[in-house]
Amino acid sequence: MSIDLGMPGRTSGLADVPTLPEGAAAQTKKEFTSDQEVRWCPGCGDYAVLATMQGFLPELGLRRENVVFISGIGCSSRFPYYMNTYGMHSIHGRAPAIATGLAVSRPDLSIWVVTGDGDALSIGANHLVHALRRNVNLKILLFNNRIYGLTKGQYSPTSEPGTVTKSTPAGSVDNPFNPVSLALGAEATFVARTLDSDRKHLTEVLRAAAQHRGTALVEIYQNCPIFNDGAFAVLKDRDSAEARLLHLRHGEPLTIGEGEGQQVVIRGRNGRLGVVPATEADPADVVTHDAHADDPTLAFAISRLDTPDMAHVPVGVFRDVDRATYDDLVREQVTTASADGPPTTEALQSLISGNDTWTVGAGA
Repeated sequence: MSIDLGMPGRTSGLADVPTLPEGAAAQTKKEFTSDQEVRWCPGCGDYAVLATMQGFLPELGLRRENVVFISGIGCSSRFPYYMNTYGMHSIHGRAPAIATGLAVSRPDLSIWVVTGDGDALSIGANHLVHALRRNVNLKILLFNNRIYGLTKGQYSPTSEPGTVTKSTPAGSVDNPFNPVSLALGAEATFVARTLDSDRKHLTEVLRAAAQHRGTALVEIYQNCPIFNDGAFAVLKDRDSAEARLLHLRHGEPLTIGEGEGQQVVIRGRNGRLGVVPATEADPADVVTHDAHADDPTLAFAISRLDTPDMAHVPVGVFRDVDRATYDDLVREQVTTASADGPPTTEALQSLISGNDTWTVGAGA
């Protein structure tokens, strides 16, 4: 399948990032691979995402010194060590906040945040939501394995109810987050989902995210072979995946499977979405995907098709819309404020001792 990279005439998220000089040799995966030993458990899905990223970045033609990876805490947060770019292994949940400051001060950087379902959606949930709301020009890769891996197998904010772990020996009673629904509810301008094992699809989603100007959230279903092995097994088996994966293609009907598969339709006056056999679908009710719709309502409804049994799992770009970015607007304010040159001593004094002042401790 192919991913729609956006609407003509939009400003790319890479517009201000320096590229290699004309005539320079093309970069390779090796140049984006650091000399650090990769230390994840054998079979971890992080390996596939790392290899895909190292292989994908050279095609952007960016200078490596203008690419940055910022992470929080967790298995996936080791990512910056393995990329031969600039990077920072920051503190638990705060990667979006640090990345925001960097984006505002350095428009010449391509900034990627690497986080997990625990790091991003537990202690870091507030930072994540506000980065999405503000539409900062950065890309957030949310590795979702539905477990805490680094701390040895406690349940996470995306673990399914009933999940038995070291911290929930009788089964989790929490209602889990749907990260895509959360992002769309925060009105993120770019939201996508992909799988660690589908390198072609993962690459196309990353390419679309890189080109987007604003916050791009990409949820990556990723297997933890030690503490939650097989969490997405039905989506990785070719036969079962065909009947479950709903590939989102802008401008095309929402269809599951090839041939006489299933289609997504709008049911009745309440406007709820449902999945029916293609042979039973009324063409007038079949939903056509519009990733560029200003209103995220339909995209949110599509995200709710994803149920705990993973019978219908949407993958691809849910939303890709154009909106002013936080960092562009902040820099515009600074430029406007400084258009007349630096403030004078008199102006600063007037600001400090303006009308709203009080004298503390004066006699009656």
